[in-house]
Amino acid sequence: MKKAILSIFGAAVLFTSGAATTHASEAQINSYVSQVAGTPYKYGGTTTAGFDCSGFILYIFNKFSLDLPRTSQQQANAGIAVAKEDLRAGDLVFFNTSGRGISHAGIYLGNNQFAHSSSSQGVTVSSLSESYYQNRYVTARRVISQTSYAQMVSEAR
Repeated sequence: MKKAILSIFGAAVLFTSGAATTHASEAQINSYVSQVAGTPYKYGGTTTAGFDCSGFILYIFNKFSLDLPRTSQQQANAGIAVAKEDLRAGDLVFFNTSGRGISHAGIYLGNNQFAHSSSSQGVTVSSLSESYYQNRYVTARRVISQTSYAQMVSEAR
C-alpha cells in the first residue's frame, strides 16, 4: 500500500505543469507527505503518532514555517479562495463530509490528487474525481504563493 501511495506522489509531481520553481516546491511537499504516508488517523492528532486531517496539514506546513489555524473550519478561512480549476500543489482543499459544513481537509498535490488523513486509512492520497470527494467538495484556499514555496525550499536546503 505504501508503495502505491509513493507512486501516486511521484506521478503527481511528474504530471503537474508549471515553472521549475513550482516543481521544486511540489517535490518538497510530496517528500514531506510521503514521509508520513500510512500514519494512522487520530482525532485531534498533530504528530507522527497520529493525525486528524487538520493536524496533518499543520504538520506538513510547519515544515515550511507556515502558521495555520488548528481546525479545518478555521483553515478554510485562511489565505485566498482558489477555484477548483486553478488548484496548484500546496493548496488546501475542503469537504463537507458530516453534513454540517467544513469537516475534512487535505493538501492538493496536482494531477487531481490530494493527500489527507482519512479516518479509515490514515495519511493517504485520494482523487478529487472520486464520487465521495467530488460530491462533498466545498472550497479550496491558497495559503502561500508558489514563489514563497520556492524561496522556503531553497532556504531549507
